[in-house]
Amino acid sequence: MHLHPGRLHHLYNRGNNGEQVFYTPAHYLYFLRKLRAHVVPKGRLLAYCLMPNHFHLLFEPAEADAEGGLARQGIGLALGAYAQGLNKERGRTGSLFQKRTKAKLLEADPHGAYPAICLHYLHQNPCRARLVTRLADWPYSSYRDYAGLRGGTLCALDYGRQLLDLPNAGPAFEAESARQMPPDLAADMLY
Repeated sequence: MHLHPGRLHHLYNRGNNGEQVFYTPAHYLYFLRKLRAHVVPKGRLLAYCLMPNHFHLLFEPAEADAEGGLARQGIGLALGAYAQGLNKERGRTGSLFQKRTKAKLLEADPHGAYPAICLHYLHQNPCRARLVTRLADWPYSSYRDYAGLRGGTLCALDYGRQLLDLPNAGPAFEAESARQMPPDLAADMLY
C-alpha cells in the first residue's frame, strides 16, 4: 500500500477469504477505537463504513508523513491489534484480514466530484448489502455524523465538508446522499 502525504485515499480491506470480521456491536466499536488510537493521529480520517466482512476508509495522511510511512504503520497497528483481540476472544488463529490493505488515490475529476462520490458510495454499502433500508439506520459508518444525526468526533467532518464540497448536516446532506444513490437502489430506500 502506497500512501501520498496530504492527499486523499480510499482504503479498504476485507476478511481473509471473504470471511466475517465483525460479529457483534462490541467488535465494530473496538475497531473504531483502534482507528482512533492508531490511524487518526497519523492524518485525517474523513469517512468510514464498517461492514460485517470488510471496511472502507477515506483517509488523508499528514503532510509531514514522509511517503506515508507513519500512516501505513498506524493502519497496520490498528488491523493487527483488532485481529489479535478478535482471535483471542473467538479462539481462532491466523490472518483475519487479507494480506494487503488496498489504497486508491482519489484524484478529483475535472468537476472535482469523484472524491465526494466515493464518500457517498462507501456510506451506501449497508443499503447495497440489504443490511438496512435507510442510510441513517447503519450505526457503523460516518453517515450519521455528516447528516447531523450523531455528534461523532472520529472524522474530520468540517474538513471533509470543505474538501469535498459537501452540504452542511441535515436535510441538504441527506438529499445529496440520496441523489448519489443508484436509481435501482434508491427506489427501495427510504430516507
